[in-house]
Amino acid sequence: MEPPLTSQHSASPLPISLFEKREELRRVLESKHFARAPKKTRFLEFVSEQAFLGNGDSLNEYLIGVEVYGRGSGFNAQEDPIVRVQAHEIRRSLKQYYEEDGKDSLIRIDLPAGHYVPIFDRNAAEEVTEAELPVEQTPPGSRFRARLHIALTVALAATCLLLAVFLVARGRPNRQPAPPVTALPDDLEWFWSPFLPPANGPVIVIPNHPLLRAAHDGDSPQTLAGGHEIPKSSLPEFRDTIHFRELKRFLFVPSLTDFTSVGETLGVVRLCRMFYRAGQSCNVQQSRLVNFEEIKGENAILLGGSQAWSGRVFLNVEGFHLQSGVILNRNPQQGEKPEYKAEFDPVTNQLTRDYALVLMLPNEKKENRVLLIYGIYTQGSQAAIEFLTNPEQMRELHKALIGLSPDHKTIPTYFQALIATTVENSVPGTSSLVAVRAIPD
Repeated sequence: MEPPLTSQHSASPLPISLFEKREELRRVLESKHFARAPKKTRFLEFVSEQAFLGNGDSLNEYLIGVEVYGRGSGFNAQEDPIVRVQAHEIRRSLKQYYEEDGKDSLIRIDLPAGHYVPIFDRNAAEEVTEAELPVEQTPPGSRFRARLHIALTVALAATCLLLAVFLVARGRPNRQPAPPVTALPDDLEWFWSPFLPPANGPVIVIPNHPLLRAAHDGDSPQTLAGGHEIPKSSLPEFRDTIHFRELKRFLFVPSLTDFTSVGETLGVVRLCRMFYRAGQSCNVQQSRLVNFEEIKGENAILLGGSQAWSGRVFLNVEGFHLQSGVILNRNPQQGEKPEYKAEFDPVTNQLTRDYALVLMLPNEKKENRVLLIYGIYTQGSQAAIEFLTNPEQMRELHKALIGLSPDHKTIPTYFQALIATTVENSVPGTSSLVAVRAIPD
């Protein structure tokens, strides 16, 4: 009898995670082969999202024709070949992408002929098995800096837990009489009216950022076994924290469910207070529990920019576009920069200026809206929310948007704004309007 194969040869290819699939889809859609082809982009985005949600079996010409191309319930795929033609164009564009910009991609997307469910495969030349994964060779200094950068997020955890408890408390019944419902000032009402009664209250989505949190004695053995230890002496920044005094070891464990978005949390409190006074409900969700299908059928406010799908589905790439921590300006106007980056003090490396994007967009039903408030850092998100709830500053935005309309009287239904803020001691300070764009209906 022949000896069994060793694990080195029998190991199966490393599975492709949902995150990897979404990242490859993002790279493809931002390439020159798709970026200026909105219908092809929407087609590939739609069928990919349906596949991610487990709805691949329901994908057919009729569904794509109705959902992507707005053909209506009377669409006849035999008489109108739009879906087949576009699928052929997408296959050709994918082939060109992987022959040019994507020739070194570790993952490839394919849309097999005669089918509409995209296939994600690892590049055969780069396929890696679990047994073959290389040992980390990062230099010790770089490895420490990377760990330190991630570990610093832990310092925010305690504050955020308190804020989260406060939010929950806000949603519980209160024995005190509710304040009277009052109309918003005109300087706010023009912006927020799509989200106010009689419209349904918006779902407000707060991001869940991946992080390393400090492990403790309450964690399971499995959790502790997957931790990463950093000597206390390597983290003098933590010396004045409760973690430094109480924890014997600095063992950090990965988490996708803990909450560190301080600016977004403070902003939500401000938004909910405004909605509450206007007689509107306030439904707050965390991004990991919300998907595109749940968002597209109602009013929604998306905060922070870390939702895996929202940046590709809703961001307007022809105007300002947040990508990898930089706000790109594809068509700079006079006095504008081609890109906007956060700024830091050269001595202390503390954040001194942040930027945020604000987009008012249509949802699947045009009476519904999707409002995106995306800071490069959490301070930018907080500053943008404070700007949008400040009547004096909103007069400035109102004036700028009217200046975009041909008659200088009508505000564009959909628009985009870029906001800047100073930051001191990690707290946003003075915010200002940088630029606005009208988005075609």
